Amino acid sequence: MTAAVKNDRLKKRFAKWDVNNNGRIEKSDYEAEARRIINAFGEDPASPQARAVVDSFTGMFEYLASKAGVGPNGSMTEQQFIEVIEAQIFQEGDSGFNRVVRPTIAAIVGLCDTDGDGEVSPQEFGKWLDAIGVEPSAIDNAFCAIDVNGNGKLTVDELVQAVRDYHLGKLDVPLLGN
Repeated sequence: MTAAVKNDRLKKRFAKWDVNNNGRIEKSDYEAEARRIINAFGEDPASPQARAVVDSFTGMFEYLASKAGVGPNGSMTEQQFIEVIEAQIFQEGDSGFNRVVRPTIAAIVGLCDTDGDGEVSPQEFGKWLDAIGVEPSAIDNAFCAIDVNGNGKLTVDELVQAVRDYHLGKLDVPLLGN
């Protein structure tokens, strides 16, 4: 993995969250991502699953913003975002991903898991990736690459590892969409 790949992917993540294109990401940008995912599943925004998704995204933002020194209601520049992700997630390894990323992935799995089996099927995964702008033609390959145990379902653990591997340049699947 090169630092260039990691930084390029973080810049792409920043740009995806900066929905108003003001060069900063705010809590509302994270909430907008949560709403896109909730809407893709046709979920009632007041449902416990939808609230968990919104709460996980806002919790992630507030944690990172506080660590970046802008406070939970502040905003981060791209450089602040990259620096705080490096310090709070990448340098911390698995514990950083588990502390910062896992709650959001677990909440999304709770929303996606429409059949209640605790895992994400290819169809459920497809809705999730469609919501974040991934081309439909790329979804099947992404699913297969992430399904490391080959059982046709994705667990929270597999998804956290996929996000980690993606950002570290070890997995080349379109997890951020276009």
